[in-house]
Amino acid sequence: VRGNKIHLDLHTVRNTEDTRYPGTYSGYDDTWNFTKFKNNFKMDVVPLGAREVEIDMIGIDTPFANAFRRILLAEVPTMAIEEVFIYNNTTVMQDEVLAHRLGLLPINVDPRLFEMKKKGDKVTERNTLQFRLKIRCKRNKKAPSDTTNPDELYLNSKVYTRTIEWEPIGDQKNWIPGGVRFTEEDILVNVLRPGQELDMRLHAVKGIGSDHAKFSPVATASYRLMPEIQLLQPFRGHMAEKLKSCFSPGVIEIENGEAVVKCARLDTGSREALRHPEIADKVKLLKVRDHFIFTIESTGALDPLDLMREAVKILKHKCKVYRKELDVLTT
Repeated sequence: VRGNKIHLDLHTVRNTEDTRYPGTYSGYDDTWNFTKFKNNFKMDVVPLGAREVEIDMIGIDTPFANAFRRILLAEVPTMAIEEVFIYNNTTVMQDEVLAHRLGLLPINVDPRLFEMKKKGDKVTERNTLQFRLKIRCKRNKKAPSDTTNPDELYLNSKVYTRTIEWEPIGDQKNWIPGGVRFTEEDILVNVLRPGQELDMRLHAVKGIGSDHAKFSPVATASYRLMPEIQLLQPFRGHMAEKLKSCFSPGVIEIENGEAVVKCARLDTGSREALRHPEIADKVKLLKVRDHFIFTIESTGALDPLDLMREAVKILKHKCKVYRKELDVLTT
């Protein structure tokens, strides 16, 4: 049976095919087994910051990892501005462009507290968040006479997310912990000049990324295979330095005058080492087929680990629906 390592050559990639299917090899049973999967599967969490995390998923196949990626991008719900009621807009930005821009602002509120608003439903405190944006630009009479800086010449010349105020509907102020705000207070929405003003009311609803990208809860959700670097012979002196320079910082270090693989997971897979004849046949670059490094960067509405938990729940629900349909077909 072929190993679980993918081989990186200078111009090709070998052993990419996954042959772990029943009947692939005569006399060898590779039927999927839950007990075997449960014993081999492992998850390690590597926090990278308040909104970013790396999750090592060991012992799964690519379809599973890709399913989580697609669910995170398109099926985990968040709240986003859907309706913009414009009472006055005398700025240079057109109404539709401004409305689109407002819809992309990430809102820091737990979407699990809300219900989906269906077509025809009335606005309630359980399906809608309401905001108000009202601002007018004026000249600053106290500005220095020799300044040309717009921030000094004008008042309210820039519209930031902190300018948009949340207007609680019903009893929202009591059951939404911490209130509602945008994930960042200094996102620039529009630029005004004296005499220009904005007056509008905004409604945010619950939705999913497959309906519109503004509902996607992640800035990025991606995965890569765990790199593995094998040094087939010792590298010392200037050869050790040259080998180190072929990889990303932190991958190869020199200890006691000899090159060692310090942290293979930092390797980007550039294969720079294989471009040098004096190194190429002394290094083996591999990828572990069933070890995925999954990176999740949240937009701020939910913690990245909470997003992963929600993705697992959605995949679990899909499996239940699929099994129910199979049961119907077999009866």
